[in-house]
Amino acid sequence: MEAEGPRDASEKEEEDSEESRQQDLEDGEKSDISKDPETEKPKEFSTEGKEELEKESTEGTILGDNLSQPDLADGEKFDISKDPETELDTEKPNVSATEGEMEVPENGSSDENKPRKGSDQEDQADVEKFDSSKDYAGEQDAEKILEPSGEEEVKSSAHKEPLGEEVSATPEGQKGVEKAVESAEADTSNVQESKSTPSKKPSGEGEVPPVPEGQTERVEKRVEGAESDSSSTQEDEEQEEDTEKSPEPEKKPEKLERKISETFFYNYEDLCSQPFVTSDSGIPINLLTLIHSFGYDCTKSANLQLLDSQTLLYVAGNQLVLLDLKTKYQSYLRSSSGGGIGIITVHPSKQYFAVGEKGWKPNIIIYEYPSLKPYRILRGGTEEAYAFADFNHYGTLLASVGSSPDYMLTIWDWKQEKIVLRSKAFSQDVYKVTFSPENEEQLTTSGAGHIKFWKMAHTFTGLKLQGALGRFGKTAVTDIVGYVELPDGKVISGSEWGNLLLWEGGLIKVELCRTGHRPCHNGPVNQLVLDEGELVTVGGDGYIRVWDFETIDAADSVDDTGLLEMEHMNELLVGKNVNLSSIMKIHELGQPIWYAQDSNGAIWKLDLSFSNVTHDPECLFTFHSGKIEAMGVSPVTYLMATTALDHSVRIYDFIGNCQLTEIKFKQGGTALTWAPRVVNPKGGLIAVGFEDGVVRIIELYDPRGLAIVAGRTNVGNAEMRLKQAFKPHTAAVTALAYERNGEVIATGSKDKTVFFFAVEDKYEPIGYICVPGPVQALQWSPPSHAESMLLVLCENGFALQVPAPILGEQDTVSTYEIKDLPIQYFHFCSIKSRIKREEEIERREKKKQEEEKARLAWIKKQQDMGLEIEEEPEAEPEKEEPLPPIYIPQEPSPIVCGFYSAPGKFWLSLGGYDSGYLYHCAFSPIQHQISPESRQDEPFEVIPMENTDDNPIQRISFCTSKLLMFCGMKDGAVRVYPLQDKDLSADMMNGYWSFNMHDNDYGQIQAIYSSYDDRFLVTCGADSNIFTFNILSPEDIQRELKAKVPSPRGDLEKEKTAEDIEDPSAYSIENAKRKKEYDQIMKAAEDKKNKKRQELIILRHEFHHLLQRNMELPKHMQLHREEFEMDHRIREEMDRQTAQRIQLVQKELAWDQEKHRIGLQKLQSRFRDTLEFDTVVVRAIGSNHQISTYRLLAISERYYKARKQSQTGKRRTSKLGKEAEQRRESQKETSQAAGVSEEAMEADKLKKRPQLQGAIGRFGGNRLEQIRKNMEKADRAKAKIMQRRKEWDELYKSKPSDNYENPKDVQDIKEAQENMGDFKLKTATNYKIPEHMRMNAEKKKMQLRSLEVAVHEKKLTMNKWIISLRDLKVAIIEEIVCLVQELKSIQSALDASEQLPIPPIPQLHPEETPEKKFQYDNNILLKFKQEQEHKQRLSEQVEDNASFSVFGGKFLHAPSLKEIDSPSRGSSVRSMRIASSVTPMQPKVFEIEKAEPTEMELEILKREKIRNIYLQETLIKRINELVVTFDAELHLLRHQKLKLDTQMKCADLRHITWFEELLLLKNFEKHEDTLQERVNNLSNEVEEMQWKLDNYLSQMEDKKYEIAKLQEREKALYATFQASLGENNKFASFLTKVLKKKIKRIKKKDVEGDRDEEEESDEESDDESSLESDEEDSGSDDEVFDDSVCPKNCDEALFENTLQLREKRLDIEEALVEEKKVIDNLKKEYDALAKKVKVVEASLDTAEGELEAFQREKQQRLNELHVVVPLKLHQVEYVVNGELPTDLSQTLVFTNQSLEYLQQRIMVLQHEKLDQRELYKQARQQHKQLIRDRREIEIRIERLEENCNQLMLMKFGRMVDLEALQTLSVNINLEELKMKMMEKEHIQAQELKNWEEKIFELRQRLMLLMKENTSKLQQLNSFCIEKQRLGMKLDALQNNLGAEFKGPRKAEIQERERLITLVQLQAQEAEVLKEEITILSRKDGRIFPPPQPPPDTKILN
Repeated sequence: MEAEGPRDASEKEEEDSEESRQQDLEDGEKSDISKDPETEKPKEFSTEGKEELEKESTEGTILGDNLSQPDLADGEKFDISKDPETELDTEKPNVSATEGEMEVPENGSSDENKPRKGSDQEDQADVEKFDSSKDYAGEQDAEKILEPSGEEEVKSSAHKEPLGEEVSATPEGQKGVEKAVESAEADTSNVQESKSTPSKKPSGEGEVPPVPEGQTERVEKRVEGAESDSSSTQEDEEQEEDTEKSPEPEKKPEKLERKISETFFYNYEDLCSQPFVTSDSGIPINLLTLIHSFGYDCTKSANLQLLDSQTLLYVAGNQLVLLDLKTKYQSYLRSSSGGGIGIITVHPSKQYFAVGEKGWKPNIIIYEYPSLKPYRILRGGTEEAYAFADFNHYGTLLASVGSSPDYMLTIWDWKQEKIVLRSKAFSQDVYKVTFSPENEEQLTTSGAGHIKFWKMAHTFTGLKLQGALGRFGKTAVTDIVGYVELPDGKVISGSEWGNLLLWEGGLIKVELCRTGHRPCHNGPVNQLVLDEGELVTVGGDGYIRVWDFETIDAADSVDDTGLLEMEHMNELLVGKNVNLSSIMKIHELGQPIWYAQDSNGAIWKLDLSFSNVTHDPECLFTFHSGKIEAMGVSPVTYLMATTALDHSVRIYDFIGNCQLTEIKFKQGGTALTWAPRVVNPKGGLIAVGFEDGVVRIIELYDPRGLAIVAGRTNVGNAEMRLKQAFKPHTAAVTALAYERNGEVIATGSKDKTVFFFAVEDKYEPIGYICVPGPVQALQWSPPSHAESMLLVLCENGFALQVPAPILGEQDTVSTYEIKDLPIQYFHFCSIKSRIKREEEIERREKKKQEEEKARLAWIKKQQDMGLEIEEEPEAEPEKEEPLPPIYIPQEPSPIVCGFYSAPGKFWLSLGGYDSGYLYHCAFSPIQHQISPESRQDEPFEVIPMENTDDNPIQRISFCTSKLLMFCGMKDGAVRVYPLQDKDLSADMMNGYWSFNMHDNDYGQIQAIYSSYDDRFLVTCGADSNIFTFNILSPEDIQRELKAKVPSPRGDLEKEKTAEDIEDPSAYSIENAKRKKEYDQIMKAAEDKKNKKRQELIILRHEFHHLLQRNMELPKHMQLHREEFEMDHRIREEMDRQTAQRIQLVQKELAWDQEKHRIGLQKLQSRFRDTLEFDTVVVRAIGSNHQISTYRLLAISERYYKARKQSQTGKRRTSKLGKEAEQRRESQKETSQAAGVSEEAMEADKLKKRPQLQGAIGRFGGNRLEQIRKNMEKADRAKAKIMQRRKEWDELYKSKPSDNYENPKDVQDIKEAQENMGDFKLKTATNYKIPEHMRMNAEKKKMQLRSLEVAVHEKKLTMNKWIISLRDLKVAIIEEIVCLVQELKSIQSALDASEQLPIPPIPQLHPEETPEKKFQYDNNILLKFKQEQEHKQRLSEQVEDNASFSVFGGKFLHAPSLKEIDSPSRGSSVRSMRIASSVTPMQPKVFEIEKAEPTEMELEILKREKIRNIYLQETLIKRINELVVTFDAELHLLRHQKLKLDTQMKCADLRHITWFEELLLLKNFEKHEDTLQERVNNLSNEVEEMQWKLDNYLSQMEDKKYEIAKLQEREKALYATFQASLGENNKFASFLTKVLKKKIKRIKKKDVEGDRDEEEESDEESDDESSLESDEEDSGSDDEVFDDSVCPKNCDEALFENTLQLREKRLDIEEALVEEKKVIDNLKKEYDALAKKVKVVEASLDTAEGELEAFQREKQQRLNELHVVVPLKLHQVEYVVNGELPTDLSQTLVFTNQSLEYLQQRIMVLQHEKLDQRELYKQARQQHKQLIRDRREIEIRIERLEENCNQLMLMKFGRMVDLEALQTLSVNINLEELKMKMMEKEHIQAQELKNWEEKIFELRQRLMLLMKENTSKLQQLNSFCIEKQRLGMKLDALQNNLGAEFKGPRKAEIQERERLITLVQLQAQEAEVLKEEITILSRKDGRIFPPPQPPPDTKILN
């Protein structure tokens, strides 16, 4: 909190408050808490206290040191006066921050003497006059009385210290004692007001004599604080710098810890606020005494607490009310500060309760219950008001949070009155703070748009309060009113929209709602309670719901919406119009009872046991909800009536302190007045105005006075009934006033009218006047005035005076408005700024006069002393500050209230800028010359009202004797001004009595009245509170006083209840009259129109008669139609005007037409375009059968795509499968490459053949052709050999191993073993779901989409068939129409007796062509318009609710032909064609002469007759056939549709089932995906490892194959060596040793070796080192011979060959060693990987088991879903004792096909078993035969091999490799190199030739350049010679010139230099050309351009 500056620096504020301080000090002498100014002794003091005080004063020690322990234990209260020696308030210790913390200035004084902001009671605390020359100790906190501390005496100079409990000074006793810090600095300016600023001196504070200065070091401050978090402001951190840091311990064992005694109490009388009485006013302080509180601020947060089962605690304004539920008795505790009460909370033990005040630096007072004594006072917790407070679970700590502006969160050690921790809670309103019930180091705060989680953390700097703001994330930000902490640290809160939010870790874990995404409450959740393992939520919708705590605690979101649906366990609807804000629990007789606070004005008693004997909610008390708008007091008894916007009117007995009755209406009340005695002598009439403009006259009576009627029960003491209701206004009624004689009542409203009614048995309207602004108040002139005048006060600054109108004198035929009533206007003009200006001028003049008097006095003094006074130069006048400007607010200040003072004069109280004064005004005699709006009237007298600049007087009333004026203030205070005279004056208004009763912030007084006998005063405020007071002392009240309810009238029972006006939109009296007049005018106009229409009808009939007579005349005498026109121009003009009108109407209706067209288009796009098929009903022609289409909506494309994907059945290969497949393929390719490496090498060679052939083609020749043929031959042989090897390899690879088994057979055997004779049901516990039958949400969605598409297609197909049937009917009708026409023409030639009845023509029903409903033309639209107008007229006649200003209607513009869509045009044209075809053809009538027919003619007629009869029968038969055929088609299609309907119904049932499965699968999807992903990862890992194992195996096999090849090569080498030795070689032994000798050699490193090293693996990197052979292991024989020299007589070639073979042998051995090393490494890696594979496979098995168990669980949940299977009775074969059982739950539904298949499967398996046995026998025989064949083939192979070897020996003499022999050819590499060499030579020759040509060309260029340069040199030489000649000539001619021309010229020198440079450049160019020639003579020469100098213009020129 921001601390204020030092007191001595606040000079300006001291000057401003000096006057009020003096008044307070003077008045303080009369206060009961003041001290005697002469003796300075306390007035209230016990004898023992006086003795102790005197004793301690003389000894100079602390009072508490000599107080006895029993006195403190008894809790005796002390009131310690001020120091009698210093007459100053000694400073008390400041405990607002920490335990025992005190400000101890070294100089022993403090200057904190600044007046406090707040109520008048705070100012009254200073009860003495101070000497301005002294420093004053400001008001300090209440002193804590401490117990004595042994022999130690703690003393302080000019400082008080509380007494402390005795604390041991031993080291053991010092373990729990915190050490003190250094004392405060001497500079008192650093003392902050926040450390010692109580709003009033509390009781129990004592005065302690000063301590000697030598003892001040022993005073210690104990600081235990904590740092605030980063959200605290900088000012807070600076102010808390000394209070929040943990103290550093000092090793001083003598330090003591001071604590407040447990038995210490404050004095309530010294704490509570007292009325303010101005000094010397003579007003008794007990002028008003509170009797009872009738209201309850139900909208205040947490304004209902329980002290025990029979005592309720709540706040009423500045009072704390304790209500006894049994006796209904109220006890009161007043606010200590007078600023109001912010919060209340009760200790968990119910022994204490805390009251948080409001005002400047408010306190929290802890009261003890039931003694109601103040126990502790907590100071400095916030700036202005407390918003919430809460005790922890054990009651040791208290958390409070302040309201605006600081929002300070404070943790208190309340018993020691110290702050433990504090921090700024938030930057917006904070509604609530609570401790966690499980962990008291955690707190939670919530408020506007936030929730915050707090933790008390121990840091290296001490205990710290850390807050974490909750983040809403995707959830909308909401105000959080209710929440509750869960045991595990989570928090569940409510929201504005009614859902519950579960918080964890500062984030929303899940949002809870009811099923169907319905909110938990229909409105905000105001409170959450965790009670006995259940969560109780209290909602603003009147419901209390109970939820399962475990379900909520384990809740988690299941989708991206973050919502979780759940249902409550129990619920209680308290009431329909109930808004619960909080509930409290108490145990009554062992049973839990809940009390609820209803924000709509009630207190409920609830039973939440939810058992069979649960009681219904009981409403204990009802109150007004919200602001009380008006109040009236009975003129004859002690009754009052109130009304508010809660739609109720209530009657109270303020003697009996009870509510008698109430009545409710549809609208809220806004004004009320009680009819005076002259109107109703019994005092039983009340006039109430409402917000809809209605005024209701309500009659109050005692129902006990009525005759006893059977059936009437619950007769109360009073009842109200509506006597009359009328509506004079259209807006809220704001004022009601009866005329002094009771003959007229005036009503004022916000609609700026005042209505007058004659007061009779039934109120009759007189008329109304209009006023310039909304009416604020009405007052009739008192009886003392001669004339009865009405004072009308308007909100916008106008005041009017009108006389009372008389009934019957006004003309009310057409309107009730009174226009000739004389009105006087007063328009208030602000003069406040002028008053302030005049006061400032007067103050300055007074100051100047005082300065002049002081100067003259000084001069006189100097003169008297005989001193000469030098004339001082006139000082320049100081620049005065400018005077306050004249200010008039743009918006007039509102008039709040006013009253008459004399005829034509009145007093006004204004709000806004002009508040602070009472203005005496008068109506000007000049009224008609100035308009009311332009008037600027000023008051002629002003009375300043003290402390009302920002607190205007809201209501003023007088007692009947006019000796007391009661004022209701805006801040809720009640002021009483005693009046000696009936006229007000400034002197009279100086003294007043004031007391804050209603809430200071929002409790402005709405009405204040005294009772009819002036014994009582009643007030009501905007804070819902109603208070009654005794005027003067309570002893004056007589016990026999009792309120009397008026008795009922005699004819009351016979009267009918008055008709009420419930419709808010009903006509007012004036509007009803205007409507009636308007109706009469309209009726007269309609009569006139009808008369004219009748005349036109008569004239039209006469004209038609003339036309008919004209037609009867002969043609030559008839007049043409044009001749009837008297003037054709008249018709033309009429047509033109008609066209113009039509065009004008079209323009006027263009916007509406476009609007309706767009609207129609939108409707069609919304409802028609999405409709693929509407319902079309096709009826049969000859029967009543019908068939209808399905109403189909167009299906989206995604459904078709989904179905296509499902139909393809292609399962996408996962990435894992693809990788595995790639690995298998790479493994296969690797094995193939390892097996045919040689073939691959040969294939590479074959690929190079085309290149060689190309080279051969380029360089042709016989040799090359021969090489090519040899190579082709060898290639063919090699290709043949390779093909044969490949076939052998494939054959061997296809050979199965001895233990090989077909995988398909293995799988079939396994499946047969698992399922043999076992058909598992899906409900079985061991049912294993096959892979292809496993279902997930995506597959189920695909199924649903496929089903929807299939259903849609079937319905679409059926609809198409039905539409085609409808088209067929249309065609049949057209054909029948034609046949009927033909039949009629035939029957016209037949006699009537021969005519057969014509079949009726079928008609299309409207439902068969529903599209025609959307086709319209002008006639249809006009007809529709007429129907709508007819309906409107009927509704007007029935409801009579239409506006009288709007009549008639508009015609719709008929669409043109272009506007009608093509289908409409087509149907219209077709209908016209049909209609035209139906029109019967009139037979032609020929007039012939009658003659006798001849026989021939008779015969012809006879034949014609027969033919016509035949045609007649044929046509009728054809018509019947068409009808029968169509009906048959319809019957057939109808039968098919019925089947399809059955299928569709089954599909719908299946869709429902699948959708339920989908919802279930979505719940399982997340966990299933997790398990599946784990299985996939493990499978992938296993496959990868298996692939590596297979790779290792293949590599090992390859290496083994390489080793075998190397071993074969080694054997071949030894065989070659033996063959080279020949037989009987004497050097065989020597050469064998040479061959086998191990030597040391170095590996060759060449380019190819380097490349190989780059490609080799890391394992082969060791081969780079030299290979050494150990010669010591070669044997002793190695030293006998020397292998470097060939022995004599030994073939040198054989020796060299042996050395070469030895090198090869060593190479082979080295390769063998390396291969074996590689195999060993691969084996180690293989073994390690195999172990890992086992571990991973075990994990995979576990994961698959978990997945399988999950699949089984999911299947079980799916099995729980109900599936509808329609069955017929013949399908049920489950019969018990020959009857169908009633319970079919144990039956199994099985299809017939499956049952038949299983039955047939038995026979199939039997036959299959026999077949398999026969097949087994055949296989065994075949196996034996194959074994015999194999043996024979092996023998044959051996014979052929022997034969081949013999033939080879015979031909070659030895065994040779036939394949090598066949593939023997030229050296391909050598030939390729030769070809390449030839090609290179050819290319180089071509390049050389090109270079020679370039050299020749460049030489030619060089020659040309040299010639050109030579010619230029010659020219230069000639120029030089010419120059020389000319120079000599010039020299000779100018020989006699001056010396300046004798030397060489500058131009010549420059020319010479230029030429030299040119020669040098040319020489350089020549050198460059030579170099180029030399370079070009080489092959790889490159030419660089010579360096070019920058061009020189002179050279070029």
